[in-house]
Amino acid sequence: MKFTINRTAFISQLNNVLRAISSKTTIPILTGLKMVIDKEQIVLTGSNSDITIESVINAADPDYGLTVEQPGAIVLPARFFSEIVKKLPDKQVTIEVTDGFQADITSGTAKFQINGQDAENFPHLPEVETDRTITLPNDVLKEVIRQTVIAVSKQESRPILAGIHITLHDGLLTAVATDSHRLAQRKVQLEDVSGIDFDVIIPGKSMNELSGMISDVDEDVKVQVTENQILFIFGNTHFYSRLLEGNYPETSQLIPEMADTTMEVDAGSFLASIERASLLSHESRNDVVKLTLKPSENLVRISSDSPDIGTVEEEVATNALDGADLEISFNPNYMKDALRSFGQSAIKISFTSPLRPFTLVPTEDQENFVHLITPVRTF
Repeated sequence: MKFTINRTAFISQLNNVLRAISSKTTIPILTGLKMVIDKEQIVLTGSNSDITIESVINAADPDYGLTVEQPGAIVLPARFFSEIVKKLPDKQVTIEVTDGFQADITSGTAKFQINGQDAENFPHLPEVETDRTITLPNDVLKEVIRQTVIAVSKQESRPILAGIHITLHDGLLTAVATDSHRLAQRKVQLEDVSGIDFDVIIPGKSMNELSGMISDVDEDVKVQVTENQILFIFGNTHFYSRLLEGNYPETSQLIPEMADTTMEVDAGSFLASIERASLLSHESRNDVVKLTLKPSENLVRISSDSPDIGTVEEEVATNALDGADLEISFNPNYMKDALRSFGQSAIKISFTSPLRPFTLVPTEDQENFVHLITPVRTF
């Protein structure tokens, strides 16, 4: 096996595949990067069992300057190999594999020799053969992930909550995540998906990695689903993720339909107020912020205290305030995460009672995105 390639372009593809490679794995060969070379292309593969990323470098693409002298395949130690390539002195790098799976890496006056492994021992990619393919606009997929992944559970006690529940039915894509303390739900109406339905739970970690990768490309993302795998195709990259097995809890009945008190605020300015209040709440053992709403006086106040540090109190500017007077306490970190997911839009927050979950929705699009937070009992 022997090929020469533009080093900078090669590094960009190595970085993509490295996202899937973990140094902590029970399968030693998965710490390696698989390379399969033929006359037309190089296929790079990295996997950690949960996600697998495959990147194709095409010889026809002039950006890569790829010339293949001899096809072949090898698995090289991923982190070590990528660090070598990044530090090589020349614009071009030549990689040649001799007998015994030994790779010679040459660039300018530098030459490395590292030991590889037989590519036949690398786990084979899952076969995703399906005619159920949908296409999602890049920016829509990024937004759906950003707005829901924050509510994915970090606890291992309920593994099913570590994923985002995504369903497609009658053209309506619904993504839901909850850690039992908060919930995020986003809906998107899709076109040209007639006859395609699915119901899957994708690990939050996979979605975070995917979000980081599609930020670097502009094109739409193709999605294919099978029984235990989901495949996202964009650019020259295939991103596979395993699916979580089990039934996701029914969440639709958790979202209250009625409200006794509502307020409308600008998400950005309200976030700044919560961040100031949480400076003290983080120093307190229970870490809560209290929100006092008095529509009768057109007053909204945030307050928090720490026995060791002191107190903070701030009046909040609102765009609208209606209903009954209310005092409610909550975890400020949950509120900050929720507010960031709305960006700079105006939002409506609806309350029913001091101990019932409350909802946040964008005032412009109240049907398709909702965030729910469970309050904290302080008495």
